[in-house]
Amino acid sequence: MKNTGRLWRPVLRAQRRAFSSSSRLLDNYAFIGLGQMGYQMARNLQAKLPPSDTIRVFDINKAAAEKLAQEMKAQQAGGAAAQVATSAGDAARDADAVITCLPEPNHVKSAFESILSAHNAAQKGELHSRPKPRLFIDCSTIDPTSSREVAAAVSSALPNGQGNFVDAPMSGGVVGATAGTLTFMLGAPECLLSRIEPILLRMGKRVLHCGPQGAGLSAKLANNYLLAIENIATAEAMNLGVKWGLDPKVLASVINASTGRCWPSEVNNPVPGVVETAPACRDYTGGFGIGLMRKDLRLAIIAAKEAGAELPLAEKASEVYQAAEAEERCKGRDFSVVYRWLGGKE
Repeated sequence: MKNTGRLWRPVLRAQRRAFSSSSRLLDNYAFIGLGQMGYQMARNLQAKLPPSDTIRVFDINKAAAEKLAQEMKAQQAGGAAAQVATSAGDAARDADAVITCLPEPNHVKSAFESILSAHNAAQKGELHSRPKPRLFIDCSTIDPTSSREVAAAVSSALPNGQGNFVDAPMSGGVVGATAGTLTFMLGAPECLLSRIEPILLRMGKRVLHCGPQGAGLSAKLANNYLLAIENIATAEAMNLGVKWGLDPKVLASVINASTGRCWPSEVNNPVPGVVETAPACRDYTGGFGIGLMRKDLRLAIIAAKEAGAELPLAEKASEVYQAAEAEERCKGRDFSVVYRWLGGKE
């Protein structure tokens, strides 16, 4: 990814910008994908929109969509009008801004096939009479190549700048999605930032502009690859020290005051009792699921091969997560559960 000298944009300016200034013209929204993250993100977005706005939600899990819509309507005095759509295309039909949050590349492609089919079925005159281009914000974590393919499909279906597809994967987990404190890594043209940032800041607290479309995903996958390696290394180091007879809290304090300090050692320590707020103290429940880490690691490997970048540790790390997830005592738990898989003392 080329460094233009403007890799990270200050977010304070974006946070100070009144939501009513540039985003006020975007009064019809669609939110597609209501999993653990998307459900909370959509709820925050709706709650922070004015009642004059409309948000249409869709998920293949109809019960989840109905439940969310009911929650939105119960709080509608201070939020946008909520409706349940019958498909991704139906949700996006009248939307000025469409947000997607889906698990895999094939889900994103399928959703946009539905969205673009709905566009193609509509009258061309209606599509081109819109006061501004439509905005498609994909918050899914997928590989950059698949994202660029969808962006090209949008550009082809809505030519002459009538539709803009950008990538905005996020960091912060379910806790951050619920609290509205997510960090978004945005891949988009500079000229669209004034439209995108106010929308994302209704669901999070920080927007990092990484470059053109696809750059947000590249940054997210590079970060999560590093996290995957650090997590295993921290579990191994803590297990090693404990088996040598060291008190885990003492060992963690040494690591966190020394060169081994990292997020898995300081915030998400894998040894129960070291960090009270870490998933390890809740039998590894909550947090970032080991299955999601496996997925992100797989996507990073795919993207690295396409870019011609060597990742010597990637395959071994992938084997570790696969083996850990295969064990019932680790399956479905936070990715720090690799400490348990290693036979660490709990």
